[in-house]
Amino acid sequence: MSFRTANPVEAYRYITEQEATYLDVRTPEEFVAGHAKGAVNIPLLTMGPDGRQPNPQFLEQVLAAFPKEAKLVVACAAGGRSTKACEVLSRHGYAHLLNCDGGFKGRCDPSTGATLVKGWEAEGLPVE
Repeated sequence: MSFRTANPVEAYRYITEQEATYLDVRTPEEFVAGHAKGAVNIPLLTMGPDGRQPNPQFLEQVLAAFPKEAKLVVACAAGGRSTKACEVLSRHGYAHLLNCDGGFKGRCDPSTGATLVKGWEAEGLPVE
């Protein structure tokens, strides 16, 4: 895989120093509730009658929005969907990807609920 992973503070630094774009792969419903300032929303999953389901147009939508040379910070709520999105994008030639561990909301320990990585919002980074 040709992407790296960083926490939200490092991701913000990459955006500001490298003129990267924040690609939010959460559902439109999650995005509307709050997102990183200037983020572009292309969902990896969408809400359907049976819950979340893969967005069959994800790759096509990213290709239409960003050239393969684009510098992208890929983020979701906690880091799982963004990791999958980075895997898809790197397989299709995107080389400047940074996966945002902790995403917008933060990553927690599934058994204890303790915060493992603060999210973009909790770090006090710019939101809309």
